[in-house]
Order: sequence, then structure tokens, then C-alpha cells
Amino acid sequence: MKADLLELVKTNNLCVGCNKCISVCSCVGATIANENEEGQNIIDVDGSKCIACGACFDACEHNAREYADDTEAFFEALKRGEKITLLIAPAFPANYPLEYETVLGGLKEMGVRRMISVSFGADITTWAYLNYIEKYDFKGGISQPCPAVVSYIERYIPELIPKLFPVQSPVMCAAIYIRKVLGITDRLAFISPCIAKKLEMESERGHGMISYNVTFEHLMKYVRERHIFGPSCKDEIEYGLGAVYPMPGGLKENVYWFLGEDVLIRQVEGEKHMYRYLENNKDRIAEGKTPYLFIDALNCSEGCIYGTAIEPEKSGTDDNLAEIMRIRAASKNDRPGHAWSRRLSPKKRLKQLNRHFAKLDLNDYLCTYKDCSKECAYELPDSSQLEAIYLDMKKTTKSSREINCSCCGYSTCYDMAVAIHNGFNHRQNCIHYIKTEVEVEKDRAVELTAEVERERDTLSEQQNRIVAAVSDINMQFESVNQAVSDMAAGNNSSAEECTDISNRMADVTDFCRQLSDTMQKVNAFVHELTDNNKEIVSIASQTNLLALNASIEAARAGAAGRGFAVVADEINHLATSSGETASRSNVAQGRIVSAIEEIMAETDHLLKVIGEVSQRTESLAAVTEEIAASAEMITVSSNQVKARLQELLS
Repeated sequence: MKADLLELVKTNNLCVGCNKCISVCSCVGATIANENEEGQNIIDVDGSKCIACGACFDACEHNAREYADDTEAFFEALKRGEKITLLIAPAFPANYPLEYETVLGGLKEMGVRRMISVSFGADITTWAYLNYIEKYDFKGGISQPCPAVVSYIERYIPELIPKLFPVQSPVMCAAIYIRKVLGITDRLAFISPCIAKKLEMESERGHGMISYNVTFEHLMKYVRERHIFGPSCKDEIEYGLGAVYPMPGGLKENVYWFLGEDVLIRQVEGEKHMYRYLENNKDRIAEGKTPYLFIDALNCSEGCIYGTAIEPEKSGTDDNLAEIMRIRAASKNDRPGHAWSRRLSPKKRLKQLNRHFAKLDLNDYLCTYKDCSKECAYELPDSSQLEAIYLDMKKTTKSSREINCSCCGYSTCYDMAVAIHNGFNHRQNCIHYIKTEVEVEKDRAVELTAEVERERDTLSEQQNRIVAAVSDINMQFESVNQAVSDMAAGNNSSAEECTDISNRMADVTDFCRQLSDTMQKVNAFVHELTDNNKEIVSIASQTNLLALNASIEAARAGAAGRGFAVVADEINHLATSSGETASRSNVAQGRIVSAIEEIMAETDHLLKVIGEVSQRTESLAAVTEEIAASAEMITVSSNQVKARLQELLS
């Protein structure tokens, strides 16, 4: 299963956008300046352009770069019972002379089936180099054990691909030998000091033979955390001077051992220096104009023993180098007839080497390369585009376009402009642009300050006017407060008086009702008196009739009846008088009844009026109470405004 190469090297959230990684990166477009959501400058990695040289890891102080390998996948495969054979980089014992055997023992106990040192594969690589040079007269080529170097040439200097030695690297030679000669079908895992080895494993020349790139750093972290150690265990196949391949010039020393030191080999190492050397000399190298048998090129300045995936604390000492020198001395043994014997001449050693690998087919250990330059191509801006970029960067003069301060990560302002043109960077990452913007802002600030000074007097006058206006308003609010207070007091008094009037009107209503009742009783009495008068009139009429009869009888009686006639006459007179009196009483009673009825009607009307007045008085009292409450609210609000005005005045 292949890992996503785009994630082989990546930026984590510790990046502060300092641009150091850009300054050390030899691959144009591999490091890209972006802005995150907070507008902070961060440097991302484009995996299609990155060769995993590790320069950014060395440069970054913030631990903002991480790399991926197959350590976790390797251990998961072991737990599943997958059959795995281990390939061990010769730099592993140099880095861990006291631990590597017990680590191998622990891996053996976990299920690793076989363990083979890549030093043996390096011996095959040396044999293949020497035979290829002799067979094809291949001079002036570039060594290829370093996958970062190969990747750089494939991506950025494809014209040098024909000059790459078409011989597999030591780890690939070991893998091919394991498959073709030993017939091992297990999946292969490589204990590796190199991040970039994954690029080689997944390339066409890798043939998918090696499944896991298990780096030193991640492996040792894993085994120490889980205490994966066991009985001492070593690799199985004898090897020779291939053990010194990890040291600087290791391949060169191997060739010297078999050809002598008269041959001219150019040794070039270092993340920045080596790629600059290739760029500066690519034409001469491509045309075969160099005097060298070949160029021994390594990405890491101190060789694979200090590779990109070793533990950081190891890189600060010479312990690894001292150990590889001890291994080097032991590799040059004195056994007679041995290809690595000190006693033999270079010519005889070469003869022994060819005899040792006589059964190998050189073609099995050759490879081809792929031109990947289209994936990494970038465009140079024309003059008009370049001018537009410079102007956008506030670089309006020739001197401003040649500052070359390198703060953006690029050596020259032109390189920065090219990066901007291709979207690898942005103008905000240019210190000159930022400085110019700051100066513009400074000038604007000075102008604003002057304007503020000019307006300060006007503002002061306005403030004075405002203070005076506020004072006046404050005084007016005093009057308003007093008026509202008086209104509230008067309103409260009116509410009380309305309530008292309402109560008095209720008393009047009760009196009118009592008067109406009394008048009804008087009316009844008057009607009763009328009836009595009628009886009196009736009696008077009867009395008159009797008196008339008595007078008639008295007249008939003559003298004897004169006295009775007088009485009869008086009775008649009395009856007449009583009838007249009763009649007059009836007239008066009629007037009294009319008056009573008018009084009762007026009383009813008065009751209605009193009811309406009482109802309106009650409504007036309620409204007055509401007015009193509103007046109180007005007073509170007025006091608050007054307080704010006093704050303003103070």
C-alpha cells in the first residue's frame, strides 16, 4: 500500500511563517507562502515538487515540519502475522552500536523472519558501477544512491537524467538479490535513515519491492515506548566495504579500493551546496566536459549516518562518524584472497569482487529514470508582467528592485517576483512592501495628527458651547422638574378632591332617593285627603238636603217650627260652607299633586345628572391618578437626564 507522497513532508500548526524553510529549499515551488484564516504567514509544502531533502527540518527552529513514514503500518503488519523480511541500513549500527542488536532481537520476537544488511546490497552496487563503467565507458556520470539527488534531477534538471548512473541503489540491489537469488517472497521493510527513500520505493524503478520505510527516529521512539527489545540478533549475510557507504564519500572510497586513488572522483555533499553545484555545472556535466570518472553526490552533508530521519540529538555529536570509522577499519580485513583484503592490490581486489558476484546479471541491477519536470515547471514573467509585479510590490525604482535582502526567503527580488508570478508567494511577505506600507500609514498618521490639532480648537469651542447648552438644559430641567412636581402635587390634590366630590355626590344621590320616597308618601296622603274631601262634599250635600227638608217641615210647623228652622238654616249654612271648603281643598290638593309630580320628575332628572356627574368624577379621579403616575415617571426620567447632564458637565 502506497502512502500519499503529497503528505510525505508537511507543515504543522507551529509554523510562524519566518521564511527560513524557503531560504534553504532548493526546489522552486516546493515551499509555498500562504496566509491562514487569521492572516498569518505560513509556509506549506507541495509534495509534487518536494524531494524530501530535509533542509527545512534543519532550518526550522519551531518544529513546524513533520514527515510521514511506514513505522506504524509496519508494526500493524507484524501484529497481523504478515511475513516480513527486514533490510537494515548500514547507518543503523553506526547510530545505535549498543542497542541495534537488542532492537533486532525484539523485532525477531514480534515475527520478523529474516534480517539482511543493506551493506551487502552496497557491495553489489559497487560491483555494478564498476562493471557498467567498463562495459559502456560511462564517464562523468552522477551517482544515484541518494534518492533526494535523483528526485531533484528528475524534477528540476531533466537534462542530466542521461548522466545518472542507471544502477540501482544499495537497498534496491539488496531487494533484487533477495527476490532473484534467495527467492524470498516476504514483504520487505527497510530500517532507514532517510525520509526520501519512500520516493524511491514508490517510483517505477522501485518496482514495489519494498513495502515499508521504517525510519530510525520513528522506530526507536516506538520500540522504546513499548519496550520492544529482545536477545541480541544480527544480520545474516556477510558484506564488505559496503558498510561505509553511509559516510561522506563512501561510494568514492569503495571505487578507490578497487581502482586505486589515481581515478578522479568529485565528491559533493550538502542540501544547498550540492544542488547549487549541479545547477551551476549542468551544461558541462550534460555535455561530458567534466574530468571526473563520476560525481559522488549526496544530499546530506555528513552522509547517511546523519540522514534526514535520524534522531535530532544524534546530529550534534561525532559519535556516529566515529562508529562508522571503526566499522570501516573492520571491513578492510586481512583475509588472503578476499575482495576487501588490505594485502591485495586494487586490481586483484576488483578481480576478487567480480569473482564474488560472477553469478549476478548486471542487467538485473540496472534501472531507468522518469522525467518529472512538467510537474515542477514554472513560468518566468515577461517584462510587462514583471513590471506589474514590481509596481504592486511598491518597487518603483531600480534600487528598490535590487535590495535582495532575502527576508522573503529568496536570494533576490527577482526570484521573489517570479515566485509571486507563479503563486508560490505573495507581496505581503516582502519586507520592502510592508515597510513602504508602514511609511504610507505613518504619513497618513502624521496628516491625521495635524488635522486633529487643527480641529482641536474648533472642537474645544464646540465643547464649550455644548457645556453651555448642557448647563442651560440642566437649568431648564430644574424648571421642568419643579413644574412636574407642582403638577404632581396639584394633580394628587385634585385626585383627592375628585374622590371627595364623588363621595359627596353619593350622599346627594341617597338624599334624592329619600326625597323621592317621601314625596311619593306625601302624594299618597294627598290622594287620601282628596278622597276624604269627596266624602265631606257628599255629607254636606246630604246635610243641605236634610236642612232643606227641615226648613220645609219648620215652615209647615209655623211658629212652633221657627227655632228648628233657624237650626235648619244654620245647618244648611254649615253644610254649604263645608262643601265649599272641601271644594277649595280639592283645588289645592290638585295643585299640591302637580307640584309633587314635578318635584318627583325633577328628582329623577337630578338623580340621572348626579349619576353622570358621579361617573365622570370617578373617571376624572382615575385619569388624575394616571396623570399622577405619569408625572412621577416624568420626574424619574427627568432626574436621570439631569444626572447624565451633570456627568457631562463634570
